[in-house]
Amino acid sequence: MNPSRSLPPSVRPLSRRHFLRASLFTTSALTLGAPAFLRGQNLNTRLSIGIIGCGGRGGFAGESSRGENIVALCDVAEDRLNSVGQKHPSARKYVDFRKLLDAAKDLDAITVATAEHTHAFATLGALQQGKHVYCEKPLTHSIHEARVIAAAAAKAKVATQMGTQMHATANYRRVVELIQTGAIGPVREAHTWVSRAWGWQTPEEARANKDIVSTQERPAGASPLPPGLQWDLFLGPAPQRPFNDVYWPGPRWYRWWDFGSGTMSDMGSHLNDLAFWALKLRDPLTIEAEGPPPHPEIAPASMLARYTYGARGDMPPVTVAWYQGTQKPSYYTEGKIPKWDMGILFVGDGGMLLADYGKHVLLPEEKFKDFKRPEPFLAPSPGHFEEWLAACKTGQPTGSNFDYASALTIANHLGNVAYRVGKKLEWDPQNLKARNAPEAERLIRKTYHNGWTLA
Repeated sequence: MNPSRSLPPSVRPLSRRHFLRASLFTTSALTLGAPAFLRGQNLNTRLSIGIIGCGGRGGFAGESSRGENIVALCDVAEDRLNSVGQKHPSARKYVDFRKLLDAAKDLDAITVATAEHTHAFATLGALQQGKHVYCEKPLTHSIHEARVIAAAAAKAKVATQMGTQMHATANYRRVVELIQTGAIGPVREAHTWVSRAWGWQTPEEARANKDIVSTQERPAGASPLPPGLQWDLFLGPAPQRPFNDVYWPGPRWYRWWDFGSGTMSDMGSHLNDLAFWALKLRDPLTIEAEGPPPHPEIAPASMLARYTYGARGDMPPVTVAWYQGTQKPSYYTEGKIPKWDMGILFVGDGGMLLADYGKHVLLPEEKFKDFKRPEPFLAPSPGHFEEWLAACKTGQPTGSNFDYASALTIANHLGNVAYRVGKKLEWDPQNLKARNAPEAERLIRKTYHNGWTLA
């Protein structure tokens, strides 16, 4: 297909020839002003929605949009497109999201669930047309892209949400309330870990971990192309290569740096979100990482990233660490806390709080057995996707809007950048630069291929 058709300028490929108490959902909610054509509408209004990426999380978006008008569908795999299309027989079908965006005049909102490396392109095109956008995590594939998307969302003044579904849970809200009301005193350390180990592994890691993962180099040969898969459209701005089934279907692609960012951007979007929210984090001062020697093609199975943040209001400076695969905090390895497969540990002057997706506990339990919890002050969410739908119609805030989500995404990506550069980074958030590591620039701002460009 010709990649140089009519598109918003910043996503058009080059031609080959040329929540506080008063906040409903989050302590960091961005106040949204709905576009003029939706102001004054109510929750009974039916939105006209376009779905970009129909498999996996895109299928979830379709199911969650029942009751709305599904007007357009897009997927590079025609079997998935046709399968979802059977549920929405009147919806237009596309294999190229740029064509959907060209014909988006009748759409109110768009969901994006493509592979990570094309999130920013689909999202930016929708924002530039004033559409509400729900984008699966991570928001973007690079740090610079996250800043571009945040700026476009602020300009568009539309309802946005990144797919960090745990952000809507009652469990996360209760943890945020405990931390922010001082249940364990000032927090000076936080540790987040996940045992998932999808990525490049040493033989020792492969034996230690339960996941079956790709351990090979980039294959030189091609696999038979699945019928109906538009491989060139899947590649988009990524470097050219023949199709191989080590890349497809998901989640295989997200282990490869050209398409994804490994476990950090995937699981980190969920788990680091809790520390980010509860501790009111934004821009780290320094970032360092350790793990096996970086692989040029594949994200690591196991690694550790450590961030330092300055004081935020009445909260003291804090060190936040991320662990994946075989890496675990000393509190875990020394048996000082329960050995959960995943966890977020807050260490305060007066105790500890350990949480995961669905539960949390104050430690030591004996000390907190008679503890009186604060009255809940973060209102319940109707559901993460439902929250976004309501925001599209009423202008109310969302918990993981693109202002908040871009900062979280940048922090996660910085962990990978520090790991790949092999240096402790001194971060300049205003200019998106590592002051002491100019070699990090190529990872902060991606090089695009096949004639694609992003403002």
